[in-house]
Amino acid sequence: MERRPLGHSDIEISRIVLGCGNFGGIGSAPEFFGQGESEEEAFAIMTAAWDLGITAFDTADAYGGGRSETAIGKWMAATGNRPTIVTKTYFPMDDGADRGLSRERMVRQIESSLERLGVDSVDVYLAHAFDADTSLEETVATFESLVETGLISAWGVSNFDADQLRETIVLGRPTVAQNSYSLLDRGDEQDVIPICSEFGIAYEAFSPLAGGWLTGKYRRGEDPPAGSRMTMRPEPYEHLRDDRVFDALEAFEVAAVDRDIDAATLALACLLAQAHVTAIVVGPRRPEHLAPAFAALDVRLEADEAAELAALFP
Repeated sequence: MERRPLGHSDIEISRIVLGCGNFGGIGSAPEFFGQGESEEEAFAIMTAAWDLGITAFDTADAYGGGRSETAIGKWMAATGNRPTIVTKTYFPMDDGADRGLSRERMVRQIESSLERLGVDSVDVYLAHAFDADTSLEETVATFESLVETGLISAWGVSNFDADQLRETIVLGRPTVAQNSYSLLDRGDEQDVIPICSEFGIAYEAFSPLAGGWLTGKYRRGEDPPAGSRMTMRPEPYEHLRDDRVFDALEAFEVAAVDRDIDAATLALACLLAQAHVTAIVVGPRRPEHLAPAFAALDVRLEADEAAELAALFP
């Protein structure tokens, strides 16, 4: 497994990062806490990922209302393995709980994350979203103090737009920006990614398969498969129900067949071919779902070839 430096930090990260957002829930949505992958299923996924050389795990305090971090902590204790841990804070951990990036809350939340994970520090701590109700100066100063006290090694941001990222850079030095990025979601190419390149900030792509849309799972004129993202949390992807998108997906699937690989593998390979993408975060629901990500590492696309494939999409 190839590894890359994480921005200007001393941390190296595997190019494939295991997303643990479905352990004990479906992301940060309280209505799904207790669903998602069971602890046993999460253990199987983590072990399969580790065996493939995926040594970075991505989680958040709010994933599953803390269940994701707890599962990772138990797995580490049971196996003795210590992945590079990326965790995040901002969203509430239950209905009615507080949210945000105030100093008091961030200190409380990192301490609770460390307890659930069973570690003394985490490698990377991210702002899970921009907090318009807390001064950015307070948030950045808190991140820096957590580094100084050794509770975290580095910090970064997630779901920040270009203006928010630039404001952050004025006040401190984030190590990484983690945003949604795929062949169907390329807005960051206009501004966020160039900013990362300019300031030596690592860029991690989550949702690299656009919630399953780039796997061939969703077909024109057909109902989404039971249990899929489009039956549980479809809102972020409703705009993709468009004939132009289906035209592109069908052409892309032909391109994948021509290369004797599946669409998911080709979609991930297109991202890995981008010099600005440090790592991609994949969230398999089963161990076998890791196969496309691992296979994508062996698909060597030239930059112009990846650009041609990207140009298929509206």
